[in-house]
Amino acid sequence: MIEGFTQSRVACGEVELSVHRGGTGEPLILLHGYPQNHHCWERAAPEFAKEFDVIVPDLRGYGDSGAPADDERHTTYSKRQMAQDIVALMDALGLPSAHILGHDRGARVSYRLALDHRS
Repeated sequence: MIEGFTQSRVACGEVELSVHRGGTGEPLILLHGYPQNHHCWERAAPEFAKEFDVIVPDLRGYGDSGAPADDERHTTYSKRQMAQDIVALMDALGLPSAHILGHDRGARVSYRLALDHRS
């Protein structure tokens, strides 16, 4: 748990993501790296929450998020699929847009999201 944040599970298509959220302002999604989870943001997230609505999901297969079975082409855990999960998370939370900050694998997911969802 991140101090001052609430934790919930959000249905995002074929997977449920564990999400920590706190603060107010424009939405800021923080994406962790490999082999981490939301805990990598536990010191920074409260600082960001002073100015932003901070949303910290565990990517699919990490932390408390769902871990669907992989497919033979290994697309289940691709950066493209994880980016789609974040788009589904934004839809579920009613967010038309958000700032996104990613570390390591989360940065690659952020980049894929920007390429696939340019609006």
